[in-house]
Amino acid sequence: MTIETIIWDWNGTLLNDSHLSLSTINRLLKERNLKTLSHEQYLEVFTFPVIDYYRTIGFDFEKEPFELPANQYIDIYNNAVDNCGLHTGVIESLARFSSLGIRQFILSAMEQQQLNRTVMLNRIHHFFEAVAGLDNHYAVSKIEVGHKLIDSHHLNLSKTLLIGDTIHDFEVAQSLGCQCLLIANGHQSAKRLERTGAKVVKNLSEIVL
Repeated sequence: MTIETIIWDWNGTLLNDSHLSLSTINRLLKERNLKTLSHEQYLEVFTFPVIDYYRTIGFDFEKEPFELPANQYIDIYNNAVDNCGLHTGVIESLARFSSLGIRQFILSAMEQQQLNRTVMLNRIHHFFEAVAGLDNHYAVSKIEVGHKLIDSHHLNLSKTLLIGDTIHDFEVAQSLGCQCLLIANGHQSAKRLERTGAKVVKNLSEIVL
């Protein structure tokens, strides 16, 4: 494939945060005397929109509003995300694609200010023309933000590749009209990702353009 532009997902794709997401949700489940998740179970149930994921694992929104555990999650996660770091090979991969003249962007479900901060903290901001996040923590999709990103930077969709780690990333790519590649080292299992029909790799080192 001829690729001129890569749109990267952030959480789970570049940022190695699935262990933090799992420990955070398990803390909330324990507080409600609900069954906690193993890592394998987490990879099979995590989904978007997040409210559906919460319902699946036992949260009862007749007893409490969704915003309560959602805000708890965000507070715990944000206080610890600085310790997550990047997946192995991120800097090398970004540098390799940059050297090939490929334009690179981030499209994330993370709130914009937090996204800016964590990208800067990991010292990779210089690889990207733009970093696009959501304007609130409860938004259900990155699609609208993705369209704005494409329009404002005049991207050629036939030569644009979205790289992510979830089925939602595939759905975003389908909606935007670009190609998609999924990495099975983030928030969903390879088995689930393969059902989309997209190309699935185990890690960044397997990406060949």
